[in-house]
Amino acid sequence: MKSRYRWFVAFVFFLFLLLHQADKLLIGPLTTSIMEDFQINEAQMGAVSSLAIVVASVLYPVWGYLYDRFARDRLLALASFIWGSTTWLNALAPTYPIFMLTRSTTGIDDSSYPGLYSLLADYFGPRARGKVYGAMQMSGPLGYMLGTILATALGGALGWRRVFFITGGAGIVIAALILFMVRERPRGSAEPEMESLDEIRTYHINWPAVRKLLRIRSLPLLMAQGFFGIFAWYVLVFWFFRYLEVERGYTSGQAMTTMLVAIATISIGYLLGGNLGDALFKRTRRGRIIVGGLGTLAAAILLLVTMSVPVGNQLLFTVLLGLTGLAMPMNGPSMMATVPDITPPEVRSTAQAVRKLVEDGGAALAPFLAGVVATRTSLHTAIISISVSTWLASAAILVVVGYVVPRDIQALRETMKERAARDRATTD
Repeated sequence: MKSRYRWFVAFVFFLFLLLHQADKLLIGPLTTSIMEDFQINEAQMGAVSSLAIVVASVLYPVWGYLYDRFARDRLLALASFIWGSTTWLNALAPTYPIFMLTRSTTGIDDSSYPGLYSLLADYFGPRARGKVYGAMQMSGPLGYMLGTILATALGGALGWRRVFFITGGAGIVIAALILFMVRERPRGSAEPEMESLDEIRTYHINWPAVRKLLRIRSLPLLMAQGFFGIFAWYVLVFWFFRYLEVERGYTSGQAMTTMLVAIATISIGYLLGGNLGDALFKRTRRGRIIVGGLGTLAAAILLLVTMSVPVGNQLLFTVLLGLTGLAMPMNGPSMMATVPDITPPEVRSTAQAVRKLVEDGGAALAPFLAGVVATRTSLHTAIISISVSTWLASAAILVVVGYVVPRDIQALRETMKERAARDRATTD
């Protein structure tokens, strides 16, 4: 396999993630237009997004199993086609009930990412996965910026329905690109033990392999870490803009500028975290965990310092918020790259899917819990108490992960050596 082609595949997947995130997050800036069109209130509009999240959460294990059982390239093309077609259906909805129903169908493809990361793990070996995953995760904040720009630039002139047609059309184009230009790879083909083999046996998911996931001690710990780690993210995403306006007295323009600085540094943080994780992983099997744990701890400390800046000092607050944004995502690529470090290739999509399902439990609880605390105290207190405490809990769990993960990595390496020996004997 040529190195240039695998980077082409990574670029196609980045486009998929970037444009899909832009489409997914586009509804936020267009909320007012949609509410006015259907004459609905905030509760009804909130129900629309909640239903789509529920659909996505339920389907994570389904997508995970399908990716581990069938060709991932075809399924990713299907997911992209579903993205485009359901967005078009959503744009055509004539009434609120139909809009809510069609919006819920957009959640079908929102849980389709595990197969993408699994396939990338078969294009890039263990020592390069962190930086590749970091680049992929940059699509989140960049997609938010792109969605905001599209909504601002086109929403008023074209209307929300035509904007949805544009982003839905992008999904159809990406589906064709994946279908015709991306090739499936044998599961496990990028593992070091398999590199010298001309032929690799095909492995698919089976229930004994799924049950063996429960014996990997690091995996449930990674899920628990993700459950707590995601709390702070969703508290900040959901409430921080309002905090700036209400409790720090920012205008909407000042708040947007401040948030854009944070989004920019978050994008850089993903790439930095992935590269640092790879670099340290080459020296020690605890390398990714060390980077993730230190990044999480740094984010907690920096957020606490940032929130203590006096209201009048906007420059210092923005600089410190940017540094917090740099530290926040350093955990993400390292944890995602650790999953293929400890799981057999034929169940990696399932492992990532279940991990994401657990994380979404934290995502669902976080905004509500912060709202409850804010009503009794303030948003300042809610953001600090929840974000810092859950990040500290996440960092503490990673200390335990760092203790057990080398054994799980070694167990996988032994498994891959045994498979390579069997494949070599078969071809000989």
